[in-house]
Amino acid sequence: MKYTQYFLHTRNRPDRSCIKEQWILDAITKPIRTEIQKDKRIRKWIYVRKVDKYLRVILLEDGVTVHNAFFDRNFQE
Repeated sequence: MKYTQYFLHTRNRPDRSCIKEQWILDAITKPIRTEIQKDKRIRKWIYVRKVDKYLRVILLEDGVTVHNAFFDRNFQE
């Protein structure tokens, strides 16, 4: 996977360091929801059963570069 420098920097935060690459890949390849932001970045969500949380992954408009990944407390199916 490709990553932005922003993602690599924020990945070290305690609340994000537990996010597994497989979860990010799952969100990219089989999301439960996908949205395009006004800036053309792509939001994708997946439910991670192991931690009982929804993970939001933000991709650049190329659809492959991960810009952000975090547990989304406000997501509702």
